Amino acid sequence: MDRPRFLIVSAFALSSAMLLTAASSAGIQNDNRHWIGTWATAAQPAIPATAQTFRNQTLRLIVHVSAAGSAVRIRLSNTFGDSPLIVGSAHVARRATAANIDPASDRPLTFRGRASTTIAARSMVVSDPVDLNVPALSDLAVSVFFPQTAAATTSHSLALQTSYVSTETGDSTAAATFPIGKTIATWPFLTGVDVAVSQRGGTIVAFGSSTTDGDGSTRDANKRWPDILAERLQRGGKAEWGVLNEGIIGNRLLHDSPRTANNPYGPMLGEAGVTRFDRDVLAQPGVKFVVMGLGVNDILFPEFPFTPAGEQVTADQIIAGSRQLVARARQKGIRVIGTTIAPFEGATFKASGLDLTFYTVERERVRQQVNEWIRRGKGFDAVADLDEVLRDPARPTQLLPAYASDDNLHVNDAGNAAQANAIPLALVR
Repeated sequence: MDRPRFLIVSAFALSSAMLLTAASSAGIQNDNRHWIGTWATAAQPAIPATAQTFRNQTLRLIVHVSAAGSAVRIRLSNTFGDSPLIVGSAHVARRATAANIDPASDRPLTFRGRASTTIAARSMVVSDPVDLNVPALSDLAVSVFFPQTAAATTSHSLALQTSYVSTETGDSTAAATFPIGKTIATWPFLTGVDVAVSQRGGTIVAFGSSTTDGDGSTRDANKRWPDILAERLQRGGKAEWGVLNEGIIGNRLLHDSPRTANNPYGPMLGEAGVTRFDRDVLAQPGVKFVVMGLGVNDILFPEFPFTPAGEQVTADQIIAGSRQLVARARQKGIRVIGTTIAPFEGATFKASGLDLTFYTVERERVRQQVNEWIRRGKGFDAVADLDEVLRDPARPTQLLPAYASDDNLHVNDAGNAAQANAIPLALVR
């Protein structure tokens, strides 16, 4: 199936009351170390007809961390599951090559002291910490065994990273050489990796759309702009700062993904940003900054036949929703960096039998109004003007050709680097 190519404004789900179950929080309460997020991804509902299923199999999920740490713990999510999820065992290790690990780094994980756990429906768990030297900008392999049928109703669809599913041979979580049954390009169930650092460290959350998620960047190359921002932090002497990517394709600030008969993706495009903000930003460990890039899909999506026409929004509504998120972040002492919306004239969408163009004069007017507020409205602690960075000076309503991917909506690796370089590192201290 063709994947959707929407600008993604990030997916942020469920209320904070559902974030940490008693089973997941007990280990955290007894640990006085300073934890930050070194890797994360936003939980999404699966496309109903295509949810992957695993039984008597192990997933070896590859993630590229940002900050280094001396200990590690993981987060597993059943956020969109309607039934309990049984985890037989889990391990974490430094990746060697492909699906194989450095056996000296392999660490079995426990959950409240037990090797196995059951994650309740609509919930998640955090593993007990294990001591492990995690180098910055390195790859970890998180292996999870499912002894019974596990439908990946909670996953992340645009991983842009090859991960692995074992043959049906049982528990392979400790295997140095992994028995590959097939490869996948999603992250089922795994939503976070945390590391222990000194009190100088902190977490930056990139809360945005498909551009944040990395659509248009090279698979298995870690060229999303949050990845490149992490590299900048390491080079700039800010080694204990993690960067978390909480982008979701097709996500909107003000509306959930519509569950209509004409929507081939169902709820996969995520809950509204104003809904998932607590889980995907405020509940992350050690958060000091959030980089927000929301609203573009709210502007564009009335074009789609599976999006209700009544969900068209104004610039004032986008601004009001953004103000709400800024206020919620500041209540937690989190500083907010706003980002302007990049141009989309000439952008197209060709998938699922659709052949659409996005640009209209009215949509451009709304984009300009929102961008003017971001630049001049003093609603944020700082602004990264991605519109200015990415637009073509000869035609400012379009992306610079050197940065545009094939759909003229998302940016390529060079465009991702330009966005990362626009984030003001002077704030991080």
